[in-house]
Amino acid sequence: MTDNLHGRVAIVTGGSRGIGFACASLLAERGARVVLTSRDQATVERAAASIPGGRAIGIAADVLNEDAGRAGVDVAMEQFGSIDILVNNVGIGARDSGTFGPLVNHDRAAFSRALDTNLWAPIFWSGLVWHAWMQDHGGTIVNVASLSALDTMANIALYSAAKAALLTITRHQALELAPRVRVNAVAPGFIKTKMSERHLRDVADSVIAGTPLGRLGEPEDVAGTIAFLVSDAASWITGETILIDGGRILMT
Repeated sequence: MTDNLHGRVAIVTGGSRGIGFACASLLAERGARVVLTSRDQATVERAAASIPGGRAIGIAADVLNEDAGRAGVDVAMEQFGSIDILVNNVGIGARDSGTFGPLVNHDRAAFSRALDTNLWAPIFWSGLVWHAWMQDHGGTIVNVASLSALDTMANIALYSAAKAALLTITRHQALELAPRVRVNAVAPGFIKTKMSERHLRDVADSVIAGTPLGRLGEPEDVAGTIAFLVSDAASWITGETILIDGGRILMT
């Protein structure tokens, strides 16, 4: 078994920063050619250009824009000839989606933003790569969920519900797409990213105090687990969720 990814092609949604960029960089380091997506072309091109070896390209594709998604998959196929790996990394936090606070205060528009981005987008992109390549040739998909899918925290109910549903979707995808395609999920805890910085600014010390391994997570902590799951070293693992939280759930 090996974690060598030479000859494989990966799409990483939301690959211009944070967990997505760390993941794209590590997959490229291990030999894969990588397509990064982001909503902004200039941003994603800069991110791709910063990955050594010319192994990455960036494409502008909002994960909820279905035409842009299809065009992005077409570009991946035209440039590299296959799509062996999909990392459904894009997500939207409770504050950014307007769903931070009690459920009784939410409106339908905020509900749709949270569920569409965190749940529908991974379903849609998985379908794209399945029909474009994986149905006939196989591959592996990793969905990025969250510790909140497995825990209960105040004021983020819709975010947590969407991520919990993504874990259920992961198991169904693993069953439906077998044996050609393996599907797994990761559930990161408190990771230092742009999306989490507003929340962590006020609670970082208490989070660290409640984490057995004594620190916040780094994007690279998640990237390493994803790189393992998409490699041959994980060739008999499907339908699973790996929690990456420094042991925090042990304290709840």
